[in-house]
Amino acid sequence: MRVFWFLLLAMVVVVAAVTLAVVGGGKSAVLQDVAPEQLTDPLPATRPVGRADVEALRLPVAVRGYRMTDVDEALDRLGAELAERDARIAELESALAGAQATAVGGPDLLKRPEGRPEPEWEPPQDRPRAPWEAPGQDPGQDVRRPGGHGEEPQR
Repeated sequence: MRVFWFLLLAMVVVVAAVTLAVVGGGKSAVLQDVAPEQLTDPLPATRPVGRADVEALRLPVAVRGYRMTDVDEALDRLGAELAERDARIAELESALAGAQATAVGGPDLLKRPEGRPEPEWEPPQDRPRAPWEAPGQDPGQDVRRPGGHGEEPQR
């Protein structure tokens, strides 16, 4: 029974000490207000963002997660950098394709020579036949129906 009273007394003392510490026994504040965290090492503004910059980026933590303004600024900057790099890559690929086309056959590679008419296209005579087409049969005739050409069979 003595152990019970000892534990009860110890618990009362601890609760009283914590209450006095939180409420504060006088005019001085026990817990100081903490200044909000600021983004200390933002992405570089004077040069393109590199992999090391993204890996070193540490966003400050707020009460409920990250500060939205800092996250939005970082994502906007990364999005702008990616769009700029994509445009530059497309420009370089276009220039490379133009240089390759010029090196292979000149800029008029697909242009037909003067005085040469465009050939008429004709289907090949020895084309493979579908399984339902009989040799020598008109490809438009339907052999699956007795009347051919989609007509209904006579009864």
